[in-house]
Amino acid sequence: MSGTTRTSADLDPRRRRTLFRAWHRGIREMDLIMGRFADAEIGTLSASELDLFEALIEVPDRDLFRWLTGEAQVPGNYDTAVFRRLKAFHRHDAPIHV
Repeated sequence: MSGTTRTSADLDPRRRRTLFRAWHRGIREMDLIMGRFADAEIGTLSASELDLFEALIEVPDRDLFRWLTGEAQVPGNYDTAVFRRLKAFHRHDAPIHV
């Protein structure tokens, strides 16, 4: 089970692939963070925003998690509007599943 709540039937192949990859990162916590964001936003991301999101998908889980939690500084090339949207999408004062 992937956890996704969004159908990919209306998505082009690139967005379907990106949605799948967002839900299949490696560690469950990152699946939930990236996957839920993708569920909500994948249909509205522009092509350039999709490029940036795909770049974030390529970042190792540990590094991305540290950036999202503020444990480590985000490198300038990843500190994009899409990264900031991803970070803002998840409340950090409640569990991920809320």
